[in-house]
Amino acid sequence: MRLVIAQMMHETNTFSPVPTPWEAFGGPRGPALGREVIEALAGTRTATGAFIDLARAAGAEVVTPVAGNASPSGPVDRAAFERFCGLILAALEPRPEGLLLDLHGAMVVAGGLLDAEGELLRRVRAAHPALPIAVALDLHANVTAQMVTNCDVIAGYKTYPHVDMYEAGERAGSILLRALRGEVRPVMAFGNRPVLAQTLCMATAQGAMQAFVQAAQAAEAAGLLAASAFGGFPLADIPDAGLSAVTVANADEASARKACEAMLDVAWARRAEFIYEPEPLARSLERVRACDGGPVLLLDHADNCASGGTQDTMTVLREALAIGLKGIDVGPIRDPEAVAQLIAAGVGATLTLPLGGKMDMPSIGLRGEPLVLTGVVRAITDGEYTITGPQLTGVRAHMGRTAVLDTGVARIVVTERNQEPWDLGVFTSVGIDPTRSRYLLLKSRMYYRPVFLPFARAAVECDGSGVTSSDWRLFDYQHLRRPMYPLDAQAFEPAPDPHR
Repeated sequence: MRLVIAQMMHETNTFSPVPTPWEAFGGPRGPALGREVIEALAGTRTATGAFIDLARAAGAEVVTPVAGNASPSGPVDRAAFERFCGLILAALEPRPEGLLLDLHGAMVVAGGLLDAEGELLRRVRAAHPALPIAVALDLHANVTAQMVTNCDVIAGYKTYPHVDMYEAGERAGSILLRALRGEVRPVMAFGNRPVLAQTLCMATAQGAMQAFVQAAQAAEAAGLLAASAFGGFPLADIPDAGLSAVTVANADEASARKACEAMLDVAWARRAEFIYEPEPLARSLERVRACDGGPVLLLDHADNCASGGTQDTMTVLREALAIGLKGIDVGPIRDPEAVAQLIAAGVGATLTLPLGGKMDMPSIGLRGEPLVLTGVVRAITDGEYTITGPQLTGVRAHMGRTAVLDTGVARIVVTERNQEPWDLGVFTSVGIDPTRSRYLLLKSRMYYRPVFLPFARAAVECDGSGVTSSDWRLFDYQHLRRPMYPLDAQAFEPAPDPHR
């Protein structure tokens, strides 16, 4: 048996000015190719890692044309997308017994291709109409009918923060292998609801998203092969953004449809709980200052790398310094220009430089505002470390060249590349022990929880500035289907009773 395994992952923020070329999908040279995929992802807690394990256990020949996962950013370069498609399609000659794809489900390509994963699957299906295809998707996938129509199995993550990537791949791949053995005949149902849920309200351990996922788990416990609840990615200006569900049954389309609709009804009934209400930044920082002891987490979620932020807005740090907070460790700030200056100065040097604020954000009418700081260069590294926490365990992280600027009241990790604080390695790799910090300023929405929250005294969401803001009034949606909740909340109010 010959199985092709590939990864093409990107969550596209269509309002982000951060470019997404081929090189963004991996280390300095871009995605892993051929045997590099096995070396990079075998044994990791990723969906691709699960696919590799399943294929090896089945005694299959494993073909791995490409694997790339870029940090969320602006639309993907068309040339990069075409290269992914070309490599995957070429690996299907001669036709294998199955194709296992590790996708995100919210990729948009520059030039107006709003459903990149659906287009990839359409091309594969057109070339090989009978090829069995299994897909693992992120919980924030904006699932489309084109995706569902052009594959055989879909399974999504059930946790946010995502600590079950491996399990999603294992479920999708296992169903496909069972189908190849003639044990099951998977059929899928798909549906969505017009709710532009905010990622700050998608934690799966609480609230409406927990109920949505529990409905999926109940459907699987009742006999479905797979059931997936997708919160969607709200910062993609595409018609298909919103809540969705995909169910997989064994030959019983009616049961798949019934379970799918029941899941969506659960989410729709609690739609108001998917909307985040921010507080003024000044009030948040007063709550930070009132905390006794540390570490206290300052969550700069409006400039969150994992949602496509520029990761260089300085609003929260500027205001924190203005009210006299001391002992702040910040990480990371993406500023390649500053990194070059810090490296040129060398460890131990003192210098003054404009930090951050290098990128304008025309989609929301903001210009970059650097913060001029004076400090000592404390460390310079290549920015690489291996993730050891529960998210992406075993994956090699690449921050680009990295330096630490110590101003006396703040130590700032400055990187060449965007990097979500997935792991303590963001700090420990440059000699900072975050467990001993007084304050930790993280450009994070949710991924801080499994790693930083366990040792934090408190965590305060700080509504700064950036293209990952939870203030919908900042964003000019052009392609989103309407009406959409909460943008058009009045359209979903019950009609008045004429008899009252």
